[in-house]
Amino acid sequence: MRRKADLPVKTCPACLRPFSWRRKWADCWDEVRFCSERCRRQRRSHGETTL
Repeated sequence: MRRKADLPVKTCPACLRPFSWRRKWADCWDEVRFCSERCRRQRRSHGETTL
């Protein structure tokens, strides 16, 4: 069993907060960019382009 401190971490480009790996992202962790749906929507509503 892994401790939460040992899980990979990324920084959300919308809110600039760190977020940890989640089990539901196990298959697509490399593609995850935002910490939540809210941040993903917020980023798009400001006219930012995503790559």
